[in-house]
Amino acid sequence: MDRKILVAYATKYGSTAGIAQKIGEALIDSGWDTDVLPANRVRTLDLYGAVVLGSAVYIGKWRKEAVKFLEANEKKLIDRQVWLFSSGPTGEGDPVELLKGWRLPAALQPIADRIRPQDITVFHGCVNLDKLNFTEKWMLNNVNASVGDFRDWNAISAWATSIGEVLR
Repeated sequence: MDRKILVAYATKYGSTAGIAQKIGEALIDSGWDTDVLPANRVRTLDLYGAVVLGSAVYIGKWRKEAVKFLEANEKKLIDRQVWLFSSGPTGEGDPVELLKGWRLPAALQPIADRIRPQDITVFHGCVNLDKLNFTEKWMLNNVNASVGDFRDWNAISAWATSIGEVLR
């Protein structure tokens, strides 16, 4: 592949941005020309032969910036290799198991079926109480979620490295 890789993301408090940055770093370390951008700042996909798109998950939904990106670029994504990731669950254990097999919001599955991503994965997220508002703290308490940074940097890097291998 001779074109760039785009890693686009939607984040609320920066945890997903950190994951996207790590993915971008791993791709660059593997020799790929890679841009890492917030999804709402991507103006064109013409420069990119592959796209990695991720979003923070709140109440089972992706951030609106990622949803808009996916919807607006669906036809162009069909012609590219695409990987999708979600970030959000906290605590110990496999994030997909913690979410009972959930990998993507159901409302986005029809688009995913059409663009046929190479992989859809979920990474652990990070909850920093200092950044949450009262309502978010109340909701967090009601679902008994773990607080802290549970991002698995090794798993994130390994996934990104596997993307570079597929593109070779």
